[in-house]
Amino acid sequence: MATMLQQKSKSSGAANGGAIGLEFEMGAARIQVDDKRIINCRADLNQLVPFKYKWAWQKYLDACANHWMPNEINMSADLALWKDPEGLTEDERLIVKRSLGFFSTADSLVANNLVLAVYRHITNPECRQYLLRQAFEEALHTHGYQHVIESLGMDEAELFNMYREVPSVAKKTAWSLPYTQSLADPDFHTGTFENDQRLLRDLIAFYIVFEGIFFYVGFAQILSMGRRNKMTGTAEQFQYILRDESMHLNFGIDVINQIKIENPQLWTETFKQEAIAMIRSGVDLEYDYALDTMPRGILGLNAEMFKEYLQFIANRRCAQIGLQQQYPGAANPFPWMSEVMDLKKEKNFFETRVTEYQTGGTLNWDE
Repeated sequence: MATMLQQKSKSSGAANGGAIGLEFEMGAARIQVDDKRIINCRADLNQLVPFKYKWAWQKYLDACANHWMPNEINMSADLALWKDPEGLTEDERLIVKRSLGFFSTADSLVANNLVLAVYRHITNPECRQYLLRQAFEEALHTHGYQHVIESLGMDEAELFNMYREVPSVAKKTAWSLPYTQSLADPDFHTGTFENDQRLLRDLIAFYIVFEGIFFYVGFAQILSMGRRNKMTGTAEQFQYILRDESMHLNFGIDVINQIKIENPQLWTETFKQEAIAMIRSGVDLEYDYALDTMPRGILGLNAEMFKEYLQFIANRRCAQIGLQQQYPGAANPFPWMSEVMDLKKEKNFFETRVTEYQTGGTLNWDE
């Protein structure tokens, strides 16, 4: 019988998936699937099988089946509309520019956080497999925003500096940075109560607030334009991106809940109240962004509708990670967004073809 190798940690850094500080013990006991853990795993980290978290592997397969590229989307109609002085109102132009300015910064932050921080601390290999796919998709998203900006001949410096110059964009970015920087600290290692709780806090900030709340005003605005046959290429880019982001969010929720299951001591009453405060803060910041981008009603939308929408989303986020809902009675004023987010079948905004969304399937276009 072949001799098995077992990885032994020489430092807490090794437990976090570092490639150095490891030694191997010949003749050690065979690795069991129960040796795998989301964090602080001390089994053979780089061996994908046997699977423990089959949901993570399935999400990886689903994501691979949903592959797309930004330059496959025709932007000619958007360019004609953008160049036409009568094509869009100033309020509509503001929405497009604000959305591209925020998202081009936001997805860059997400990609950096995944590659430099989250991958390092999530020590399960099937989860890491998905994180690698997610990192690629974040690269596609930043590519997509650049494709729109370049196609329309927009002022790149104006858009890419909004996180420094536009308060409603800058405040969301500033809120997020401490959490992403915390995870990227090279001296930070999990393995203690304080650090494990810090990781869980940062994952809630990253997935639940940043990706799960901060993105949704911009998504609803651009997709609403597309439903009115305006900026249809840009809206199609955002529709693909929202499909990806919905899967990212669901993965993050599963990771957070799995950490809670394996480390119940982290989920204290004090910590839960801290998580709730983060979510409520995220709602307030995103509502400020809605007020900034929609000072007047437009596209059948107004900022007050977004306030209830954000409260509805926040209630969902709380329920998804086991927190008490914070906004009783909040309803969804945009039911069509739920259809897009949940990847269900819908008549899309082109009104000439039906888009079949499948979790784990490619998009089928019926002309």
